[in-house]
Amino acid sequence: MDKFSCTIENYYICFHFSDMDEKLLALEKFNFWNGNVPSLGFPRTGYTEKIYDYTGNKLIKVLVGQRRVGKSYILRQIAKRLIDDGVNPKNILYINKEFIEFDFISDYKDLEGVLNIYKKKISASGKKFLFVDEIQNIKGWEHFVNSHSQDFAEPYEIFISGSNSKMSSGELATLLSGRYVQFEIFPFSFIEYSGVMQVDISKQSFLQYMEGGALPELFGLPNEETRRNYIAAIKDTVLLRDIIQRHSIKDPRLLEDIFVYLVNNASNLVSITNIVNFFKSHKRNTSYDTISNYIGYITDTFLIHKAARYNIKGKETLTGNCKYYINDLSYKNYLYSGFGYGIGYKLENLVYLELRRNGYQVYTGTLGAKEVDFVATKGDRLIYLQSAYLLPDMQTADREYAPLKAIRDNYEKLVISLDDITLPSNEGIKHVQAWNLPAIL
Repeated sequence: MDKFSCTIENYYICFHFSDMDEKLLALEKFNFWNGNVPSLGFPRTGYTEKIYDYTGNKLIKVLVGQRRVGKSYILRQIAKRLIDDGVNPKNILYINKEFIEFDFISDYKDLEGVLNIYKKKISASGKKFLFVDEIQNIKGWEHFVNSHSQDFAEPYEIFISGSNSKMSSGELATLLSGRYVQFEIFPFSFIEYSGVMQVDISKQSFLQYMEGGALPELFGLPNEETRRNYIAAIKDTVLLRDIIQRHSIKDPRLLEDIFVYLVNNASNLVSITNIVNFFKSHKRNTSYDTISNYIGYITDTFLIHKAARYNIKGKETLTGNCKYYINDLSYKNYLYSGFGYGIGYKLENLVYLELRRNGYQVYTGTLGAKEVDFVATKGDRLIYLQSAYLLPDMQTADREYAPLKAIRDNYEKLVISLDDITLPSNEGIKHVQAWNLPAIL
C-alpha cells in the first residue's frame, strides 16, 4: 500500500503494520495454511516412507546431503503426508533459511521469536510439527532444537535439514546428544530418473542416466549449456560458502584443484601421498596435512564420498589407500568431461551411490593381492560386489569373477555389468544387469 495515499480510516493499517505482521506474511507464503500448498516436486517416496516410519516420537529427524539434492522438497512432502493423515495444516510450521524472506533469522533467539509469532497469530492446538530447512545457517540452532524436541509441556516434533560439516554424524552426536535419527539424501536414483523422464527401465535409459546428471533441478533446464552453468554454480557455491568462508581457506585454487583431481580419479584407489606427489610434480608446493584437511572439508559437504579399504580375511578396515566417489556424475559429465574416464568407472560410481542410497555401509575390499570393488553391509546382510563395464569373453569374465571366488564365506556375491543378457550363476556368484540392481537391494 502506498503510504502517501493513506486516509484517516486506513492510517492504522499503513503506519502500524508491525514487524510481526511482516514476518507472519513470510511464514504464510511458504506454509500449508489457508489452503496454500507449496511446491512439492517429484514424489520421492523411498525417502518419505522411510522418514515417516520414524514419526510419532521425540527423535529429531535430520536430513543431510549436498546442496540442491532435494531436501527441501522432501521435507515439504513429509509435511503434506502428515496433513493427508489428518494433521491440521496450522499445526505445521515450515521455515527455509535459504529464502531471503527469512534473512531476519540469524540465531536461535530469532528462531524462537518466529515460533512465538506463529503461536500467537495462528490458532493451533495440540502437538506441533516444526520443519527448519538449512538450519546450519542459524547460529546456535541446537539450543532451539534440543529445547523444543524435549518439551513435555508443549509437544513438538522436529524435522531439520543441512548441507555442511555442522551436520556430520560426529557433530550431530555432540550437538543433539543422540536424540536424533539421520537420513542422507542423494540425487535422483535411476528408478526416480525413469519416473521423472517417463521412460522404461532398460539399458538405454540407464546409459542416458549415466551420461547426464541426477540433481533434481537439472531436469527442468532446457539445454546442456544451461545445465553446465547450473552445475558449475553449485560447485562454486559449495566450495565458497561451505568451505572457503567457513574454514578461512588460504589457497582456494588448491581446494578446487583437489576437487577436480578427486572427480577425475573417482573409482580409483588413491592415497594422500599420491595426491601430494601429483601436485608437487606440477610445481605446486603443498603438504600432506593440507591435502588431508581439504579433502575432509570436501567430503563434509557431501560432494565427494570416501570408501575405506576393508580387509576381507582380517575383518578390519585399513588406513592408507582408499577410493572416492562423486555424489553426482554431473560434475564429471558437464564440467570435466575432457579427461579420460571410462564407462566402467562411471558404472562403479553409480553402483556405490545405489548401495549408499539403500542404506548400506560401503567399503572397497582387499583379499591378499585381489581387490573386490565393494563390501556392503546393512544389518545382518553382507554383499560382495564387482562392477564391470562388459563381460564380452571368458577371459574378462574369469578376471572379474576371480576375486569373488577367492572369498571363502557364504555371503552374497554379485557381478554388476552392462551386458545385454544375464549370465548364469557361476559358483554361486549372481550376475546382475546394472539397471536391475535396485530391485535386489
